[in-house]
Amino acid sequence: MGTFKTLVNRNRKLFFKDKGMLFSSLITPIILIVLYATFLAKVYKNSFVSNIPEVLHISEKLINGTVAGQLAAALLAVSCVTVTFCVNLTMVQDRANGVRKDFDVSPVRKPVIYLGYFFSTVLNSLMVNLLALVLCLGYVWMMGWYLTVFDVVLLIFDMILLVLFGSVLSSIVCYPLNTQGQMSAVGTIVSAGYGFVCGAYMPISNFGEGLQKAMSYLPGTYGTALIKNHMLRGVFEEMEVQGFPKEVVTGIADSLDCNPVFRGNVVKPETMILIMIITIVVLGGIYLLITTLPEKK
Repeated sequence: MGTFKTLVNRNRKLFFKDKGMLFSSLITPIILIVLYATFLAKVYKNSFVSNIPEVLHISEKLINGTVAGQLAAALLAVSCVTVTFCVNLTMVQDRANGVRKDFDVSPVRKPVIYLGYFFSTVLNSLMVNLLALVLCLGYVWMMGWYLTVFDVVLLIFDMILLVLFGSVLSSIVCYPLNTQGQMSAVGTIVSAGYGFVCGAYMPISNFGEGLQKAMSYLPGTYGTALIKNHMLRGVFEEMEVQGFPKEVVTGIADSLDCNPVFRGNVVKPETMILIMIITIVVLGGIYLLITTLPEKK
C-alpha cells in the first residue's frame, strides 16, 4: 500500500510540475464555457423557445435558466471525460522518456504501477472538473438559478462517475501508446468527437432514428443524460409550478435528452447510474487484465 501511495503522489506531482499540461487542463473548462455561452447559447435558446406552445407564457428568467442548465450539463459531461485524456499523459511520457525501464526492473508489480497512473488521473481530473463545476454554477446563477443543495450534491456524484469512466477509458486507450505525438492525436480525436457521440453538443433527439439507436448503446449517453436530469430538475419543477401541463414538461425533457430511450423503454436516472457503475467495473476489469499481460519490448 505504501508503494501504491508513493506512485500516486509521484504521478500527481509530475502533473503539477508540468506547467504546460497543468495550464492546458485548467484552461480547457474556461475556454469551453466561453465558447458554449458565446456560440451555443443562442442556438439552444431558439430551439427551446420554438418548442414551447404559443399559448404558454414563460418568463425570460426561466428560459435563460433552462438554456444555462443545458449548456452547463453539456460542458461538464464533455469535460469530465476529455480532461482525463490530457491528465493521463504521464503514463505515455514515462514510456516515451524511458522512465518505465526503471520501473520494469523494480520489485513493484506492473498492475500496481498502472493503478498508480489510474488513481492519480482520477484525483487530478476531479480537481480540474470541480473548477469547471464552480464556473458552471456561477454561470447558471447569473442566468437563472433553480438548483437546490441536493441537486449540487447529485451533480458532484455524477461527475465522479464520469471522471471514473473517463479515467478507465483513457487508461485503456493510452496503454499501448509510446509517444507523446500519439497521445496528442488521440486527445484531439476524443476532444473533437466525444461531445457529439454522447449527446452533449446536440440533443440525440435531433439525430436520425438509426443514429439514436446506435448512441443508446453508448454509456456516455447516459452519463450526459444523468447530469442533464440533475442540472434541470429544478427548472422542470418550476415549469409545473407556473402551470405548464405535465405533458409539455415531459416533452421538453425528452427534447433535451433527459429521458433517453433504450429499445423502446425510457431509462430512469437510477438505471443510468447502474449502467455507469457496471461500465466502470467492466472497463476496470479489462484494464487490470491487460496490465498483467507481457508488454512488447
